[in-house]
Amino acid sequence: MAAKRKSSGDGVAYREFGSTEAAFDRPTLELPPQQQDLRLQASRKGRGGKTVTVITGFQSKPDTLKALLKTLKGQCGSGGSVKDQTLEIQGDHRSQLLAALVTLGYKAKISGG
Repeated sequence: MAAKRKSSGDGVAYREFGSTEAAFDRPTLELPPQQQDLRLQASRKGRGGKTVTVITGFQSKPDTLKALLKTLKGQCGSGGSVKDQTLEIQGDHRSQLLAALVTLGYKAKISGG
């Protein structure tokens, strides 16, 4: 009978020195709102037919995005989430979000059809 090997569960076969997490982290550059070019787009792909407004083009830290998301969700009265430097807000709220972002000082445009 073969002996069972215990694994650490992290999927790494060999590690020479320490942890590898710091090697993959990218520093996020925090730009002021006036220097960020944002795009608003309504999307249905991969969401079971439900429409989501996606805002891309952010160059901000995750804490800043979470605070902005909370403000925008409150103005639209819907849910949303932060995913990889993009904001996703449930429903088609492009015009309402455009007005809110311009009021906050961001340069934003509606893209797509």
